[in-house]
Amino acid sequence: MCGICGEMQLREQRPSEQRITGMLSELERRGPDDQGIYINKHIALGHRRLAIIDLSSASHQPMHNTDKSVSMVFNGTIYNYPQLRKQLQAKGVQFVSSGDTEVILKAYEVWGEQCVEKLIGMFAFAIWDARVEKLFIARDRLGIKPFYYSYTGDAFYFASNTQALLSTGKVDTSIDVEALQHQFTLHAVVPAPRTILKGIRKLPPGHFMWVDKNGLGDAKAYWQLSARRTQQRSEQEWIEQIQHALQLAVDRRLEIADVPVGVLLSGGLDSSLLVGLLAQRHGTVKTYSVGFEDQPEERGHEFEYSDAVVERFSTNHQRFHIKNNQVLQRLPEAIRCMPEPMVAQDAVAFYLLSEQVSKDIKVVQSGQGADEVFAGYFWYPKMHAAEGSSIDRFASFYFDRDFSEYAQTVSNAYVKHDYTSQLVNEALTSSDTDTFIDAVLQFDVTTLIVDDPVKRVDSMTMAWGLEARVPFLDHELVELAMQMPPEMKLKDGGKYVLKKIARGLIPDAVIDRPKGYFPMPALKYVRGEFLDMVRDTLNSDTCQQRGIFSRAYVDKLLDAPDHYHTRLQGSKVWHMALLEKWLQTHIN
Repeated sequence: MCGICGEMQLREQRPSEQRITGMLSELERRGPDDQGIYINKHIALGHRRLAIIDLSSASHQPMHNTDKSVSMVFNGTIYNYPQLRKQLQAKGVQFVSSGDTEVILKAYEVWGEQCVEKLIGMFAFAIWDARVEKLFIARDRLGIKPFYYSYTGDAFYFASNTQALLSTGKVDTSIDVEALQHQFTLHAVVPAPRTILKGIRKLPPGHFMWVDKNGLGDAKAYWQLSARRTQQRSEQEWIEQIQHALQLAVDRRLEIADVPVGVLLSGGLDSSLLVGLLAQRHGTVKTYSVGFEDQPEERGHEFEYSDAVVERFSTNHQRFHIKNNQVLQRLPEAIRCMPEPMVAQDAVAFYLLSEQVSKDIKVVQSGQGADEVFAGYFWYPKMHAAEGSSIDRFASFYFDRDFSEYAQTVSNAYVKHDYTSQLVNEALTSSDTDTFIDAVLQFDVTTLIVDDPVKRVDSMTMAWGLEARVPFLDHELVELAMQMPPEMKLKDGGKYVLKKIARGLIPDAVIDRPKGYFPMPALKYVRGEFLDMVRDTLNSDTCQQRGIFSRAYVDKLLDAPDHYHTRLQGSKVWHMALLEKWLQTHIN
C-alpha cells in the first residue's frame, strides 16, 4: 500500500527530478516508510512506501527486472500473489523478493497486458517497458485504489492523488461543466474518467491503458460485471455459497500481510459480521470505533451496538469520542487530504478515526461495499416498487437535485445540458442485467460506490498511512452476489443473505436494528460555528469571484439551512460550502 507518481515526456525531453520530488511530498502520508525515484531518458517514476508485505528492502520501489528494461511502481495488495508466484516459478521465473510487487512485474513479463486478469486484489500500477518505450497503466476491477492522470499534449503525469498532480503546476484547473452537475446531483460522485477539474482525469476501474510518444491510447476494459442469472440455486445454496466466498475474502485480507490486521467497527451489520467471521477462525481481533456529539435530532454514536460485538467476541477494542469543536478545528486538514471534494459526513469521521488507529496498527478491514452489493440502502426497495422509466425510478429517490433545481443552483455559464440524467440512463439501459434493480445495483457497484465510499475510505485512511481492506468488494464475491435474484437481496429490509449468515454469530440486536449510517450530526444539521463557517465560505470574495453558484440560491439556503436536505438527507448548503472550501484549499 503506497503512493505512486510519474512523468513521461512525449517530446524526448528529460523529466524534472524536482517535479517528481514535489509530487512525492504530496504522497508522503500515503507511504511514510520509504521513498524511491527512477529517471531514465524521458520517463520518471516515483514511489512512497507503506511496508505491509515483505518489509525488507528487496521490495523497494520503483522495482526493475534484471536488466532494467522493465520498471514499475505499484499501490495496493495482491491477495493471490503466493499462488501466482508458484505458477511463475513453474515457468522458470526466479524471484529476489518475497512480496507481491515483484509478482506483478514478472507476471507482466510473462503474460503482458493480460497479467491484470490474473490478479485478485486492489491495485493501481504503472509499468515502463523500455523495450517498446511504452507505459502500461492499470487499475483494479472495483476501483479500490485510485489512479489520477493529466495529459498536457507534451507530457503525461500520473499519481495516487490529485494533490500530487496539482503540485506540477501543469494542470488545467478550470471547472469541468459536466462533472459539476454530477457533483451536485450524485452527492459528489464524479464518475471516471472525469474529475471536477478539466485537467485531471482518472483511469476507470477494471481498465488498463497504454501511453507512448504519440500520447494516450484508449482505456480498455479487462473486466465487466454481469448481473444475469446463469443457473438456478435454492435459497440455502445461495446462503452457503455467499458465506463461503465472504469467508474466503475475509481470510485473504487477514493472511496476506506481514503486520497485524484490525477491523473498523461501526456497530452496523457489515463490520460486525467481519469481526465475527475473523474471530471464529482466527481468535482475538483488534477493533476500533468512533463517536461524536449528539444533536437533538440524531445521536452521534452507535457504541451500544459496537460494544455488544466487543463483548461477544472479547475483542481488543479501542473506542474514541470526538467533540464537535474538534471536528470543526480539524475539518481543514481533512479537506486538504481529499483528492476530490467529498460531501459525505463520514469523510471527516474516517479521517479522525484513522489518525487514532494508525498509532496502533497499519492495516484494517472495513465494511464498505456490503450495502451496494447486497441492497442494504432504503432507496433500493423504493426504486424497485416504483413505476415509470428507468431514469425516473432512479432519479426520484437518489438525485440530490433534479435538473431544474440544478439550473437554479449554479450560474448560467455552467448550465449546458442534463449530463447526469443522460449518464445514468445510459448506464441503466445498456447494462448486462436481467432486471431494473439488477441494473441499479450493477451501476452502484461499478460506478457510484467507487467515487463515494470507496474513494472516501482510501483517502482518509491513507492520509495516516493506514491501509483499509474491503472484503465485501472482493471481485469474486461481487460476481457471485450479482447472480443472486434481487428479491433475495431486498427481502427483510435488504441484505437478507448477510443477515442469515450473521444470525447466531453476532448479537441479534445488531442484525435487527434499524439501518444506520456513520453518524456525524454536526455536518448534517448545520448550526452554530458550523453554520458560521459555511456562511463565511459561501460569502467570501473568493467564492463570489469564482462565480460557480447562483447568489439567489445561496442566500435562500443560508436563510434556512435546516430546511434544505437532499433525498438522501444530506445538507444542500454543506454540499456547496464543501466544494468551495476544497477549491480554495487546492486551487486558490
